[in-house]
Amino acid sequence: MKSAFLLLFTASALAQQPIRVLVWDEQQPEQKQAYGEKFLGETIAAHLATKPGLQVKTAALSSPDQGLAAAQLEETDVLIFWSHKKNAELSDKHAEEITRRVQEGKLGLITLHSAHWSKPFIKLMQARAIADARKQLGNAVTLRYRNENPMGKVPKADDELTPNLEQKEEFWELALPLCVFPSWRADGAVSHVSTPAPTHPIAKGLPAQWDIAQTEMYAEPFHVPKPDVVVFEENWDKGETFRSGCVWNIGKGAVFYFRPGHETYPVYQQKEPLQVLENAVRWLHPAS
Repeated sequence: MKSAFLLLFTASALAQQPIRVLVWDEQQPEQKQAYGEKFLGETIAAHLATKPGLQVKTAALSSPDQGLAAAQLEETDVLIFWSHKKNAELSDKHAEEITRRVQEGKLGLITLHSAHWSKPFIKLMQARAIADARKQLGNAVTLRYRNENPMGKVPKADDELTPNLEQKEEFWELALPLCVFPSWRADGAVSHVSTPAPTHPIAKGLPAQWDIAQTEMYAEPFHVPKPDVVVFEENWDKGETFRSGCVWNIGKGAVFYFRPGHETYPVYQQKEPLQVLENAVRWLHPAS
């Protein structure tokens, strides 16, 4: 049995170890319109690297082994993930490894903007939807699934929300989450951010309301399982709203989705979104 002194010493040693952050970015050329010589992910990483207690690396789709080799993930506590046009190019092997590590509580995941259709986010939202269904129905019933590959399927505004359950004669059918929303608009209009969960650690140090000067609009409904916490919401002057900062507990781990981050607007040169990411990294750290 470990002594109380040894346990205290171990906890203290762990607290002094840096949080190992990997910023993974598809690295679209269009990002240079907003970020100059750096890519979006490199800009985030450069900012986080100036913060105490964070050890930050970057990787890209073009990196060896797509920057997500098992050895690299083993040395990562929190993964920040930005992707868009090449979501389908990520290998299933890497997506499954990320998903497994999140569910086992070994890796925190921050998914940004268009990575709502990234393979890791889809797999984790599906896992949460299945867990929610099992909690409702029990383990004895037979479940069958629809929308196993939702990438590219855009619902209409009045379509039935996913995930949802439907009882058939001999089984239940679970429509898995489409992980998308019915409309968007890349016009660079200002968005207004509010904080429904002001005491959540991800909201630490942020005002109750703040604006993003230029951004793309996403409009509800967002086809995902009900979040455990909605930390941030956005609205636009034309009337759209979106749950823009959402937390899900999945297995022993957690995922934070943060909506802002369109590649042609300098969202991550603004202090508030960068503060959100720093807060999220510290909160998602598996040892926290």
